[in-house]
Amino acid sequence: MLVEQFGRLYRAGDRLLGAIPHSLSQLALRVALAIPFWRSGMTKWDGFLNLSAGARYLFEQEFKLHLAGEAIAYPFPLVAAFLAGTGEVVLPVLLVLGLFTRYAALGILLMTIVIQLTVPDGWLNFHLPWAAMALALMAFGGGRLSVDAVLAWRLERAPRGGATATGR
Repeated sequence: MLVEQFGRLYRAGDRLLGAIPHSLSQLALRVALAIPFWRSGMTKWDGFLNLSAGARYLFEQEFKLHLAGEAIAYPFPLVAAFLAGTGEVVLPVLLVLGLFTRYAALGILLMTIVIQLTVPDGWLNFHLPWAAMALALMAFGGGRLSVDAVLAWRLERAPRGGATATGR
């Protein structure tokens, strides 16, 4: 009898939790993944397209790629800093808006892989959760609360067969 009551309570709670809209979790994932990258990106710039001295120093002097047991200096460190800084600003904006969500998440995943090669000790606390969030967004997209959803809706409603907006 106690087991049956527990089973009913468990199933009721499971139904209630299962009723949470997927779009809400997709929005939360987009924002949660965007925040650390945006914050990092803001530290890399001293004005429009002007890398900060700290970013220059880190990529030229401190950051190394850990490959095959070796610490290798970044090839073209200022190009790498510029690309990282740009990605850390543009991709989070796309994620929060839910615009090109799957591609923005792919970009974040690729950046996470490079970050993992640069800071191998961050896997458990940072890189694994970032990779998991990016993979979820790549698999499920931005959800209904995204610009992607609005664009998809508009494309579905667009006239087909080469007709113009006036119907001619």
